[in-house]
Amino acid sequence: MSVRELEVFRRVMELGTVTAAAEALHISQPAVSRTLQQAERRLGFSLFLRRKKRLLATPEAQSLFSETVRAFAAFDVVQKRAADLGAGRAGGLNIAAISAFANALLPKAVATFCKSRPDVVITLQSMSALQVATHVANHQADLGFVIDSIAAPGVSVSDLWATDFGCVMPRTHPLASKLHVVPADLEHERLICLSRQLPLGILAIRVFADADVPLSTAIEVSQSTVACALVRAGAGLALLDGLGTMGMPAADLVMRPFHPSVKVMCRIVRPRHLLQSRLTRDFIDNLSDVIKAQDSCADSVTISRAVSEKNS
Repeated sequence: MSVRELEVFRRVMELGTVTAAAEALHISQPAVSRTLQQAERRLGFSLFLRRKKRLLATPEAQSLFSETVRAFAAFDVVQKRAADLGAGRAGGLNIAAISAFANALLPKAVATFCKSRPDVVITLQSMSALQVATHVANHQADLGFVIDSIAAPGVSVSDLWATDFGCVMPRTHPLASKLHVVPADLEHERLICLSRQLPLGILAIRVFADADVPLSTAIEVSQSTVACALVRAGAGLALLDGLGTMGMPAADLVMRPFHPSVKVMCRIVRPRHLLQSRLTRDFIDNLSDVIKAQDSCADSVTISRAVSEKNS
């Protein structure tokens, strides 16, 4: 039996008459009768006994109907799954990111994304930038997030968000009264820097070299969260970007950007020769909304602080 024949058969069995089935299917009564007769010829046995204007289901039809109900239930599941996949409400999304992304920006994006998509399963892995590129290139991750540039075969890299590079300090530190800092302000401070093998560690060296100020690193770490924890413990001041400071409490620590402005580019890593799924595109759009909200909040804080400084 074809799917159409099964559908007509199901409707007649459920509703009891050709007239009711025709109305439910939006077709004519003769069309329903012809479809039933065609199905019976295919099967080689009668589905209904015709008694005047009534149809009586045969034992064979009763047995077939139970299987038909299960078949259409499975078909409905497939249709719903296809609709959910098409609308980005179901499926899986594997994300690889450096720790600064995984610890700060991505949790907010994942949380808001999943609220409207409870059936989506997201895997978020934290790793080095090189590992991010490798995972994406090998299709072990649908998306990757890094800072600075990275060259790897099989991936394409695009700009996502530019953040300020600056100095993280306790809110009570004397330099916290400034809107910006310069390397000379930090010459006699104990500085906490990211590893010299990491993009931000390399950037810190360049910023101080350009200002002709020696960079004296007191503590070297591999993660921005560790750097913030050390600042909080009184171990020194940290050189970080805006992404790395997103997770720190606003009432606890502050970040003062360098002047002239030094920007750190956050980037998306995608498979080079693979079309993006609807789910992937929707997640990137959602992440962009989170970034816009973050920027808006940061601008409000900056304006409020500038007004306060002017009034004082």
